[in-house]
Amino acid sequence: MADQMMTIGHGFYWDDLELGFRFRTVSRTITETDLVNFVNLSWLTEELFANAHSREDMAIKARAVPAALVYSYAEGLLTPSMQHTGLAFFNAELDVKGPTLVNDTIHVECEVIELRPGSKGNRGHVRTLNRVVNQHGETVIQYNPLRLMKMRPQ
Repeated sequence: MADQMMTIGHGFYWDDLELGFRFRTVSRTITETDLVNFVNLSWLTEELFANAHSREDMAIKARAVPAALVYSYAEGLLTPSMQHTGLAFFNAELDVKGPTLVNDTIHVECEVIELRPGSKGNRGHVRTLNRVVNQHGETVIQYNPLRLMKMRPQ
């Protein structure tokens, strides 16, 4: 092992996982610049996201962030867990539990809830329960992606 150099940021293999395995990601603050860039890129011109001034009639007075941006950042935070080992994303149910605002800091708490070997013998399916949590400990999004992951090479 001493002569072998490991790569940092290499994802989990399917066979490294077990039911109930849990981990969390590092954190990321969502800034005003993130909101502006995402709204411009996606063309989500809903005034809730695009209007910084006339907010008195809006249900959320602070600058809200689209759940699509929060979900995208959550998947980005999870990238190191499946770098080089993730093969496919099949589906997920997604539930928005509460608003995310500009300057909120999020991380993802992940738990393995389903493991099935694949039909080819060198990969398997894994479903996780992912909770996107803000700096107050509140879950703002919860989703359960099913992915195809490589098994450890023989």
